[in-house]
Amino acid sequence: MTRHVDVIIIGSGAGGGTLAHALAPTGKRILLLERGDYVPREKDNWSTKAVNLDGKYATRESWRDRVGRELHPHTNYYVGGNTKFYGAALFRLRREDFGELKHWGGVSPAWPITYEEMEPYYTRAEHLYEVHGERGVDPTDPPASAPYRHGPVSHEPRIQQLSDDFARLGLRPFHVPLGVMLNERDPHASACIRCDTCDGHPCLISAKSDAQVVCVDPALRHPNVTLLTGAYVQRLETSPSGRAVTRVIVSRGGEVEAYSADVVVVSAGAINSAALLLRSANAQHPRGLANGSDVVGRHYMGHTNSVMMALSKCPNPTVFQKTLAVNDFYFGAADWPYPMGHISFVGKLDAYTLRAGAPAIAPGWTLELMARHSLDFWLTSEDLSDPDNRVTLDREDHVVLSYTPNNEEAHRRLTASLRQLMQQ
Repeated sequence: MTRHVDVIIIGSGAGGGTLAHALAPTGKRILLLERGDYVPREKDNWSTKAVNLDGKYATRESWRDRVGRELHPHTNYYVGGNTKFYGAALFRLRREDFGELKHWGGVSPAWPITYEEMEPYYTRAEHLYEVHGERGVDPTDPPASAPYRHGPVSHEPRIQQLSDDFARLGLRPFHVPLGVMLNERDPHASACIRCDTCDGHPCLISAKSDAQVVCVDPALRHPNVTLLTGAYVQRLETSPSGRAVTRVIVSRGGEVEAYSADVVVVSAGAINSAALLLRSANAQHPRGLANGSDVVGRHYMGHTNSVMMALSKCPNPTVFQKTLAVNDFYFGAADWPYPMGHISFVGKLDAYTLRAGAPAIAPGWTLELMARHSLDFWLTSEDLSDPDNRVTLDREDHVVLSYTPNNEEAHRRLTASLRQLMQQ
């Protein structure tokens, strides 16, 4: 028997969870399907050993790369999706990002929508996710129709010192817009306690603005919204004409179940959404649903990212480090007319986190000393659309991610620029 509702949403992360929250007051019967469960609330939520070294909450799923080798994705399947583990930085795309942009490695084509069309939704999302920030300080900040409802998260002394140093060098550092439930004026009433395990960790006290806390749980207070966890969507079935999705086939608790809806939303993330559409191929759609163009799964982009540790002579006792950012190189520099990228921070690294990427012979006391003196930067640059960077399926329906980095000179120059700054 197929259960029918008005709307099925596949995935409960940033996209699906937020949509469920927006639709909940309409009275429509909404079914939210999540392949994972709730993140268990336990002390290990705040353990860098459990999270970073042991990978306790990471999926054990195995994908494949272009040549068939096993690839272990850095992703999490839980209610709230990857927002359960994100660092709570909530930036808008820049206005220029929606238009055609020339990069060193090629051209980033214009979007079919404009920043102005998206702006009201950015404002709504910032208010919903309780973003703390300050308008007009980031030199690339696009126009906004409303201020942040919460002021920026303050810098701790070592980060404030670095911000002042950057400003003296002619940069325009700014506070990262952060989705945390922090009340610095009244710490006793604050849900957020500015801990050192926000970035990359689930929040044990539900004080990070993730999709589960901010959207899914409030949506479930409406009697018309239902969440099924452990619900893996195997495929979407269509009508004989192939023009409508008639059934959503779900594997749950060892059983196969079928659901239908007037509207089916696929919001399972860039890779798994593409995989589901490809997995749903049928006689009317031999290359997968919505794929007459053969574009589904192609043009995969993941940015070029790196972490840079700057070891300072003075200790860095900062607890909540991820408050400072620099966008002066976002669209280029005086000697480089192409976009380079963004500089900010990761959460404060410790010896356990360093151990995850250090040689096995590295002594623990060395890693602890490095962590006490490190400033831990996050650098991200744009990669470019390439049809050969794509998601496919192999014969056993494993996800295959074929990806070759590009536009890497921009990231090399961004890294060199930060190195130069830190040596002044």
